[in-house]
Amino acid sequence: MLYREWCQKATIDTRDMKLRIGIDVGGTFTKAVAIDVNTMKIIGTSVVPTTHDSEQGVAQGVVAVLSKVLDDSSIPAEQVVFVAHSTTQATNALLEGDVGTVGVVGMGAGLLESMRGRQLTDIKDLEIAPGKFISVQHRFIDTDKGLTKEKALSVVQELKSAGASTIVASEAFGVDKPERELLVMEAAVDLGLPATGASELTKLYGLKVRTRTAVINASILKKMIDTAEMTAQSVEKRGITAPLMVMRGDGGVMNIKEMKRRPILTALSGPAASVAGVLFYLKVSDGIYFEVGGTSTNIGVIKNGRPMVKYAEVGGHSTYLNSLDVRVLGVAGGSMARLQGNALVDVGPRSAHIAGLPYASFAKPEEIVEPKLVFLKLKEGDPTDYVGIETASGKRFALTNTCAANVYGTAKPGDYAYGNPESARKAFAPLAEALGTDVKEAARQVLEISSEKVIKVVKGLIEEYKLDADGSVLVGGGGGACALIPYAAERTGLRYNISEMAEVISSIGDALAMVRETVERTIVNPTPDDLLRVRKECEQAAMASGALPGTIECFVEVDTVKNRVTATAVGATEFVSKDVAAKKVDEDEQRKIAAESMRLGPAEVESLGKTRNLAVFAGHSKKRSFFGMRSNNKTPLRVLDEFGVIRLMVTNGVSFSTTVQKAESVLCTEGEKLTKFTDGGAIPPAAFLLYEARVFDMSGLRSVEEFASMTHVELEGVDEDLPAVVLFATEV
Repeated sequence: MLYREWCQKATIDTRDMKLRIGIDVGGTFTKAVAIDVNTMKIIGTSVVPTTHDSEQGVAQGVVAVLSKVLDDSSIPAEQVVFVAHSTTQATNALLEGDVGTVGVVGMGAGLLESMRGRQLTDIKDLEIAPGKFISVQHRFIDTDKGLTKEKALSVVQELKSAGASTIVASEAFGVDKPERELLVMEAAVDLGLPATGASELTKLYGLKVRTRTAVINASILKKMIDTAEMTAQSVEKRGITAPLMVMRGDGGVMNIKEMKRRPILTALSGPAASVAGVLFYLKVSDGIYFEVGGTSTNIGVIKNGRPMVKYAEVGGHSTYLNSLDVRVLGVAGGSMARLQGNALVDVGPRSAHIAGLPYASFAKPEEIVEPKLVFLKLKEGDPTDYVGIETASGKRFALTNTCAANVYGTAKPGDYAYGNPESARKAFAPLAEALGTDVKEAARQVLEISSEKVIKVVKGLIEEYKLDADGSVLVGGGGGACALIPYAAERTGLRYNISEMAEVISSIGDALAMVRETVERTIVNPTPDDLLRVRKECEQAAMASGALPGTIECFVEVDTVKNRVTATAVGATEFVSKDVAAKKVDEDEQRKIAAESMRLGPAEVESLGKTRNLAVFAGHSKKRSFFGMRSNNKTPLRVLDEFGVIRLMVTNGVSFSTTVQKAESVLCTEGEKLTKFTDGGAIPPAAFLLYEARVFDMSGLRSVEEFASMTHVELEGVDEDLPAVVLFATEV
């Protein structure tokens, strides 16, 4: 029985539960889920229409769906330990031009710095969507002789009189010495204006991009603060004392206090929520995830348990805003077929939602009587070759990817996309006749065109992020996942996994998301002490956003080309008990799972080492891999936990069993042996340290000295006698 069916029939005793609630604010619906912290089971779900036109905006829908899920599942407010929501509000505000006028106070000291600073902080009006602009007022202060509070107040008052509703403070080297930015921000608050400092959003040099990022943030500051306060107050009135968290565009959450300072970080939080669901609910460590809606599909990558991120562009303008690297395709579950003559020419980008037509696959068979093809023009300027059907009663239906999946058989009973295959077959009959083929082949051709777009992106991501194609999995979320993913997997030979409750995977991601913070610093030839300082700064930022110290894990990466050090910290807002619903597996089952991941037989896999909670397996075989690529002479490695979850995949590597006490020495000795020397300098292997249930990722470091310093800090206070494994990923 599917869990959703069990929920409908079972009487759930929630008296002793601790619950996390996630709320996803979508374009059409706002959905909530309640999840038991200990078992990770979904206790309840609720849906309400998104309240775009409400006086309180989307906040009203958030509160309404929260109350509904609590009431429907009989959940006492005091048992809620976590509430988080993703929101389209920041993105929509920018797209719709619902922004305030921004006043920029640029600063610099001395003749040369002032000349350069004046030019780089003078951000002109920014076009953020066609015909939509952020209006910017600019003033500059030469701080060569210092900066007084009176001078700051005078300049801010001048900007306020010019129409500025929010203030940006941006100084040439404010990332190193933010005192003057803070002084200007204090002056703005004294005059009743919200303010943001450019150094609050990023610690990178690059004054123009840093200032531009701050301007975009400030433009939505007042609106987002008002909404945040309204939502937080409503949650408190409901009796919930747990902090309200908001999803960020990079896949983590932050508390309301931090959201009020940096609302721009919530842009693109919808796709980020689905990734969080894939990471923490499906426990995927390496793969390509999909959020398939009705009109578009978001595709991104998870590698070594981390979503891949990049700097986002807003209205074509580069920023220092970290967001998930999401590729958006105009093909999804509701995409409609296009026919010219006796050949299909495309599927999408228009969908049944845009056409205002129901899917044929969700009709009753008796509704599909004497269907005839009709050609449709869905929007001004569109071609007239989109096809649907019209029945004897005059009712029209769309022919979509979802309909095709029901005909072809890739949508199975229990899937959200599963409708009525008989209706779908009857509806596809006129299209099959026009194509000169049978109904199943017509459906296959629709899926073929759609999947080709998906496969092209999948191939590109595998190459770009150097994924282990044999071990990677296609992970589907969103209501339309079954319309696209199974056929694409069939075409490529990749494995796939459609999330149960795929239609609310974003809400699940909100509920299970971790606090995430990133600190980036421009440092030429960073020393180990520099790396430790950036790591500590990032951990403190995570705590400021709501993470408990004992839950924080930090990954540090060094980019020697851009002279950039990046630290990313992830932590939880509460200590979570072990997943008591998960079943531990023995070594034979772990070996079987590892072998399946490597596409080998269990006899071709050997155990290389263990910690208390982790096991390392190696595969030995020469075989042809995904898309015809060769994988000869490689030793793939898999790290599994005691529940059989693959925590780390390595295409080719070596490992060394040791203890916590000797781990640092092994890392340095063996890392030095595996280091390659080129004209560009030394290139060490990607290193990982395993102990207890922890996979400490050092793949972003660039020297064995950095391995040593980071390991020393990581293992401080850990029992020296514990077993450990040092693992290196190497190239053939």
